[in-house]
Amino acid sequence: MRKIIAGLFISLDGVVEAPDQWHFPYFNDEMGAAVDATLGSVDTMLFGRKTYDSFAGAWPEREAAGGEDAAFAKILGDARKIVASNRPIDFSWRNSERLEGDLVEAVTALKAEPGPGPIGMSGSVSVVRQLLAAGLLDELHLLLHPIAVRKGMRLFDEGEAPVPLTLISSETFRTGVLNLHYAPAERVGQGTYEDAKTHLRQQPEG
Repeated sequence: MRKIIAGLFISLDGVVEAPDQWHFPYFNDEMGAAVDATLGSVDTMLFGRKTYDSFAGAWPEREAAGGEDAAFAKILGDARKIVASNRPIDFSWRNSERLEGDLVEAVTALKAEPGPGPIGMSGSVSVVRQLLAAGLLDELHLLLHPIAVRKGMRLFDEGEAPVPLTLISSETFRTGVLNLHYAPAERVGQGTYEDAKTHLRQQPEG
């Protein structure tokens, strides 16, 4: 069973929308290495429609331009790109295809296909939410920026069910960005104030 790993840029107040408007001041060699570690070796990527359109509108031109980011652009171009969309798509970026049928059923089948490594995701927040809810997302990689954007879509919207996660690794960059890797947890932990107060500083005796 193949893993699905999603990577997102996120602000301190949970905003994931339009990171191109706020995250570039924090992009350094450490963040570049983190992005490459998540996406640079995948042979398959899963996108939502909006994120795919954004990528397809930029990366083919960057590959053709032959600049410093052309090698990474070629990796994205060579990868199999699967797009979750309710509407037909006229693809112009090579190796692109539409995910057919129900999202959960189709992604379940995709995970069962043979492959050399994980399936990567970037952005595509609505798809990430649905895969988390369905138990199909294996890892969530968040690059947490030390800025409160204060407007825009947040990763987790309001809902009834909590989303428990387990921190599997963390790293602090020189810019103050935190590279946080999470995996879904089986359940929310149990606890009350009676449990918590035992960890508070105790009143000295005497």
